[in-house]
Amino acid sequence: MIYGLLADLVLALHALFVVFVVLGGLVALRWRRAVFVHVPCALWGAWVALAGWICPLTPLEVSLRQRAGEGGYAGSFLDQYLIPILYPGGLTRGIQIGLGVFVLVVNIAIYAVITRRWRKTGSTRQGRHPL
Repeated sequence: MIYGLLADLVLALHALFVVFVVLGGLVALRWRRAVFVHVPCALWGAWVALAGWICPLTPLEVSLRQRAGEGGYAGSFLDQYLIPILYPGGLTRGIQIGLGVFVLVVNIAIYAVITRRWRKTGSTRQGRHPL
């Protein structure tokens, strides 16, 4: 029972991490120091998708499910949970690359807005560093 709960916890954390990778830059609009956490996470998430890797959280979740007596699954977190929602036909390499590019484009757009705001507020603060 404990392994099943741990697997569910890993799944929930993994889902939150994916959301943070894609949209975490919005947190930095409110809390500037979030940039120091979000940028490495976003780069990692984009790199995993672009390189075709499987996130280390996926094998951890599968292992915990197997220890709980549940069936594990083959493939990645995206294959198992996200792709069936977004792309019912399955994950292809092209879709995976597209997801990685999507993460980069969304975050570049968010950080362009953030940079513009920081420059605007930084110029009115009379030389104070924006972070």
